[in-house]
Amino acid sequence: MTGTATLETQSLNMSFGSVPIINDVTFTLRPGERRALIGPNGAGKTTFVNLLTGRLHPSSGSVLLNGHDITEVGEARRIRMGIGRTFQITSLFPKLTVRENVFLAVAECEGIASRLFRSAFHHGAQVARVDELVHRVGLGDVANTQAQFLPYGRQRLLEIAIALALRPKILLLDEPAAGIPTAESHVILDIIATLPKEIAVLLIDHDMDLVFRFAQQISVLVQGSILVEGAPRDIAADPRVREVYLGDSKHGLPAAA
Repeated sequence: MTGTATLETQSLNMSFGSVPIINDVTFTLRPGERRALIGPNGAGKTTFVNLLTGRLHPSSGSVLLNGHDITEVGEARRIRMGIGRTFQITSLFPKLTVRENVFLAVAECEGIASRLFRSAFHHGAQVARVDELVHRVGLGDVANTQAQFLPYGRQRLLEIAIALALRPKILLLDEPAAGIPTAESHVILDIIATLPKEIAVLLIDHDMDLVFRFAQQISVLVQGSILVEGAPRDIAADPRVREVYLGDSKHGLPAAA
């Protein structure tokens, strides 16, 4: 795979038993794109991300990376191919410190995991990268704190550092602002702004202010299907989208320009 990546789905479907969750979704995330995926609760957003990462296998349809069919490729290999993600619920080693959590990811990425516990912090270049990532996400002041003692919002930041440690070409952020006060959601945008421009980012979040400040393009998922895609100003003005969010003050759309 090249240094950039295009992630696509073609007629993707997913059902749990007889219940359809994802319906005939064709979707493209291009190199360097900043795209958001929004939709009401139960729209299928996290299921769709799990299909992109290989955590779930579709009932039918295809997932492609740079034009190569990866539908049958497992989650671990997709990570090595450059598809990184954070989770809707944090997935950390709670008794390890912030630095240790990030070091595990760096060690896995750089192929030194087998020597990790023999000489974990004797790898100067890797330690420097750990410290750079920890400071990038604003956790330098708690670098030696066990993850279990971090407030939930800062655990989300740690999870982003871990995802970045794996050097993704594509980064899927599933509700990264959960637990972070709305007034501090700019931290997520600040982190994304430090990423190389060729990394594509797909953001899934209920914070519409964050979404509309972040996205170049927005895809709206409703009942497992793509309702509409477009620039933020067009999505905000679309009557079909406004109807979906009508009366939902917590997750409401910004006023149309």
